[in-house]
Amino acid sequence: MAAAPHREEIWVPGMPEPISHFVHVVRAGRLVFVSGCVASDEQGRTVGGSDIVAQTRQVHENIKRCLAAAGATFADVCKVTVYLKNVADREKVNTVRKEYFGASRPASTLIEISQFVRPDLLIEVEAMAVLARAGVDRVALNTHHLPQTMRQVARDEAARKRGRKTLILKVKYPSAGSSTYGGTDRP
Repeated sequence: MAAAPHREEIWVPGMPEPISHFVHVVRAGRLVFVSGCVASDEQGRTVGGSDIVAQTRQVHENIKRCLAAAGATFADVCKVTVYLKNVADREKVNTVRKEYFGASRPASTLIEISQFVRPDLLIEVEAMAVLARAGVDRVALNTHHLPQTMRQVARDEAARKRGRKTLILKVKYPSAGSSTYGGTDRP
């Protein structure tokens, strides 16, 4: 059966050959789906041994490679699912994740599992991204702390500099007393 014309299967150079019936990345229009990445090198050998930080770095390098093959970056990632052998490693994983995502914060699910396909693996991460529309610049403005008029000036200035349509990504946090975050403001 042939692949559907609305989706593209992407084999990523530098990634190990899949051990099952899957592909590293599927792109469907502006949507990018990255299969679960583990801490493997090009030959499929585990990188990092029993060091969760080293394995997490390799996982994120593999995700970066997959995203690039589809024309995406970590800034385009909207959702990740993280599978950990030991949920107590969450903070170490999060520290590495911040290095790759920077100011971008994807939606995220964390699941502790008893084992992976190979016993030496400690982490696996899958990702979903959305690419910007053609002809639209991405300008990340974190202006939630500015008065409304200043936010408008910042958007107008960014649009003027680009000379074309601009997609503004704005982060808003709930107000004090909001039950969303247990009654506290986010930074």
